Amino acid sequence: MQAEQDLEEQTSPVDDESGAWSAIRAALLEPGSLVRAIGSGRRRGAEAPQYQRVELRYVDLKGTRHLQLTEYDDRQAHIRNVAVGDAAEQVVDELLRVPYGNWHVETTQETLRLRFTKKGKVLLSREGAQREQRTGHDRVKQRALDPAAPFLIELGISDHNGRVKPSRQSKYKQIDEFCKLLAPALEEALAAGRIPAGRPLQVVDLGCGNAYLTLAAYHLLTAAGHDIRMTGIDRTPAARERNSKRVAALGWQDHLRFVDATIEDAQLDTPPDVVLALHACDTATDDALARAVGWEAPLILAAPCCHHDIQKQLKSVEPPPPYALLTRYGIVRERFADVLTDSLRAAVLRQVGYRVEVVQFVDSEHTPRNLLLRAARTGAKAGPEVRAEYEALVGEWQVKPRLAALVLDPDREAVF
Repeated sequence: MQAEQDLEEQTSPVDDESGAWSAIRAALLEPGSLVRAIGSGRRRGAEAPQYQRVELRYVDLKGTRHLQLTEYDDRQAHIRNVAVGDAAEQVVDELLRVPYGNWHVETTQETLRLRFTKKGKVLLSREGAQREQRTGHDRVKQRALDPAAPFLIELGISDHNGRVKPSRQSKYKQIDEFCKLLAPALEEALAAGRIPAGRPLQVVDLGCGNAYLTLAAYHLLTAAGHDIRMTGIDRTPAARERNSKRVAALGWQDHLRFVDATIEDAQLDTPPDVVLALHACDTATDDALARAVGWEAPLILAAPCCHHDIQKQLKSVEPPPPYALLTRYGIVRERFADVLTDSLRAAVLRQVGYRVEVVQFVDSEHTPRNLLLRAARTGAKAGPEVRAEYEALVGEWQVKPRLAALVLDPDREAVF
């Protein structure tokens, strides 16, 4: 793929794998310079790691430096602190034996990215950087977004003292948790070579509405040192005018723009690296996913909203035995339709070359629409069992997912 070729021009295969691993190990065990490290993904042909992702940094606890590990499963983060010394070395050696497919390591002087090619070769890239190491132990729950960020004040989420307004706590929580999932997903895509290095990152937010997520993502990624070109797509004139004024007030107008277009008709000068869609209603989420597939976007993050299409279809079908109870009661049918719709969306994306996770991105107290589809394009053709599983499910429930109609041909062959 072009993305992989572009990255390989800036990296080189390591014939002696021990050299690459030694560089990563040395960086992880340097308590005076490690800023952050992330292990993620699954090595081809290996069993999935117990934790989907691990993050490492150094913290000072009671005057003593510790290596802090945050390990993520599909529900929560597990944190442990290990004193610097033999114990930290043992933990790092154990981690490096876990079959993560990518390592992204940031130090005060450089960024190291280690990944495996499809043929199993190790690629190690090193890029100079200047960063500050922070070792304070944050006992307050970590946030992706500083409440005092100017864009939050401009949006009216925070007051002029940089405090989140009581009435906007839920909105702040939604976009903060979304950003917590966006940042590592992007780093993994970069480390894996799915997004070419050495050029601006192209990001599009489909159905951006009031652009809370658009501005949050732009702020987050530029603060992380990425050169971003971002486009918000929407058909609401009042919102678009308001968003453009906010961007101008923040001084972001050169790299962040808003376009009047439907999701289906949106045209971009450059295919996007990242496609976002937060709470696009009903089949608008399918439209957004289909555009992302058509662009062959390396990374997609979509939080669906409403699932009326499949709900309506379930009203007129005869449920397969013994599942009639799932559609007998309106509220149960509605919730089942939510689960069925997003499961089918994930199944369709898997058929067209994406690795898909369905995760909860925020507690239900902040929004009942709290599932996130996170899809990374691998380009690998799905095995026959993926298609068979999908066909059996739609056949049993007699439903026709809109996303399938948009991205699969009539014979259900994957369209790349």
